[in-house]
Order: sequence, then structure tokens, then C-alpha cells
Amino acid sequence: MSRSALEGRTVLVTRPAERSVRLVNVLDQRGANVLVAPTIELRPVRSAALTRALRDLAAGRFAWIVLTSPATVAMLADRMAGPGEVRGDVAAVGDGTADAFERWAGRAPDLRPRTFTVEALARAFPRGSGRVLCARADIAPDGLEGSLAAKGWIPERVDGYRTTFPGRLPAQARAALAAGEVDAVTFTSTSTVRGFVAAAPEVAGAPKIVCIGPVTAKAARAAGLRVHAVADPHTTDGLVNALERALTPRRRRAP
Repeated sequence: MSRSALEGRTVLVTRPAERSVRLVNVLDQRGANVLVAPTIELRPVRSAALTRALRDLAAGRFAWIVLTSPATVAMLADRMAGPGEVRGDVAAVGDGTADAFERWAGRAPDLRPRTFTVEALARAFPRGSGRVLCARADIAPDGLEGSLAAKGWIPERVDGYRTTFPGRLPAQARAALAAGEVDAVTFTSTSTVRGFVAAAPEVAGAPKIVCIGPVTAKAARAAGLRVHAVADPHTTDGLVNALERALTPRRRRAP
């Protein structure tokens, strides 16, 4: 077996700890030294708007529900009596979200765009009429709802969960970044970029920046970070492969 480019390298994972288990396991298997340093925390929402929306969903008053992250699926599992209460069609962004829904509901989503972005979901969404529940993160950008409305639907957005930002990274991560010991930093959403920029201390050594998709990469560049690799496909496995590409030494051309 060939030696992985990740062997002996230190990789900082900024995703919330509860959503990083598989990524950490794969990196461990390839010999990386993993530092879990979540730059965001996902918290439940308890609001009258969400309660009403879920009640209407269970009553079949929504034609569709749009799921944009595994956290949305976790919210449904926590707030609903069972997957049978999800009446209507289901659209999911990304393999992680689709797989989380299938594990909970025992059925695959009805719509799953090939490209794992909200923009791709909007393009793939059929034309029609009726209400569409968009239960999203409180800080998720606008745009999806307008695209759905342009296709004839009545989108209704509610906060499905809240995103908070820790004031600082764990001590081990701060020390490793300051000492230039981190070889790569992974970002899996625009919010992880935002949280890192706000919480990270002075970073030495210019670690490689690796993003799960183009939207996250755009946010990283806007924050002044140099992006070295973007996952394709936009999955955990794609992210690991992108890390290996970024950390593989370039061969010098023969004179």
C-alpha cells in the first residue's frame, strides 16, 4: 500500500464535533494527526413559527420540505413523533443530508441534485404550486426562497437551528496554529470559515486551506485565505482526497 500524503500531517477540523466523526476516523486511518477545533456550534430552536410549520408538515399542508444539512434532519428527528409525520415530497442537498434522512425515515429523498449546493437544488426543483417548507440555519443566506417562488411555489422559511460562534478555539489548536504546526485546515461551510476567522489566533506557517465546495471556498477567499484545494465531489471522501492533493509535494521538473 502506498504511503498517504496525510501520514504524519496535522489537520485542523473546524466542523462541529458531533458531525466530524467520520471525517476524523478517515483521517486517523490515513495517519493524520487530527485536531478537532469546532468554529461553530449548532443549537436547537424553540419557536412558535417552527412549531406551527412542523404541525402543518405533519398535517400534509406542505407539498415539499427542503433539507439543506444533516442538522435539519436531526431537528426533525427531535421534534416530530416519527418519520411518518413528514408528509409531502422531500428535497435534500448533499449526500450527508440525504443519507441522514434515509437513515431516519427509511426512504430516500424525492429530489437530490447531483451538485451539492443550494443553487443546484433550486435549479433542479420542478415547477409547481403549493407550500414549500424551508427549515434552515438562522444565518443561511437568502436566495433559495426567491428561486422557488419564481417556479410557482410558496416557500416558507423558518429557523430550523441556530448557529453560534465560540469566542476562541481549544487551547491545543491555538498553540499548534501559533507554532506553525498545522499543515492543513478544513472548512465545510461558510459559517465554519466565519467562525475560524473570528476565533483563531495569529496563524503561523501558512497551512493549506481545503474546502468542501465552491461556496465555502468563495467565503474563504473573501476572508483573505488562500484556498489550496476544493473537494469534488463535495463529500467527506472528496474532502479527504482534496487534502491529499493539497499535501502531496510537487515534483520538481528535470532541468
